[in-house]
Amino acid sequence: MNVKYDIKNKTALVTGANRGIGKVIVKTFLEKGAKKVYAAVRNLDSAASLVEQYGERVEAIYIDLAKPETITAAAQQTKDVEVVVNNAGVNQRSTPLDKDALNSLNFEMDINVGGLIRMVQAFAPILKTNSGGAFIQLNSVASIKSFVPIATYSASKAAAYSITQALRDQLSEQGTVVISVHPGPIATDMIAASGMMEMAEPPSIVANGIVAALHSGDFHVFPDKMAKQIEGAYQNFAENIIEANIMEG
Repeated sequence: MNVKYDIKNKTALVTGANRGIGKVIVKTFLEKGAKKVYAAVRNLDSAASLVEQYGERVEAIYIDLAKPETITAAAQQTKDVEVVVNNAGVNQRSTPLDKDALNSLNFEMDINVGGLIRMVQAFAPILKTNSGGAFIQLNSVASIKSFVPIATYSASKAAAYSITQALRDQLSEQGTVVISVHPGPIATDMIAASGMMEMAEPPSIVANGIVAALHSGDFHVFPDKMAKQIEGAYQNFAENIIEANIMEG
């Protein structure tokens, strides 16, 4: 059964909030009625424009997914958080045959998977205290379909997607909604560096997709054209395997 959730009057935390998708998620949540958003960034000054625009409704907070102590400290400062969006991530752009492939993979796994685990371990107890809340993980279409130029990134996102599936089942026991977001090319610095900007769609399509999924209770979000193409082929498997309890037959 899908559990619906309304962002209105809620307090959220968004990692990687200073640019790209994260920054637009902050703005969209506030425009949709969120009470407050903690903009989690590695450089507090990078969130200055959000604080200037929204005043006390935005508070910059220091989180570096590579540094567990920063996540723990942030959790101690944000006991009122009801929605967590783990948006921050890294992409080293390595193929399996590149000499630095293993270094790239290890770094991406540490941030994209380890960072996810660190975040949920720190904030799941807070969400539980605050009536369950919601935990939203930014994955990628690359978590389902590997792309050669970003093969190690794809592998890390596939692992993050696997963890997100487990979190959906585990956190449901405490009433926490979990959402897995799978964008294709979105107009961000990461996509600009890949030379795919001609295919890219605006970050707002991701932010609005998250809000829609919260309202509908959907686990997966496939927001853009490429993502929806994958969703069309993947939906039956997702509904009957990923979102089903196959252990019950």
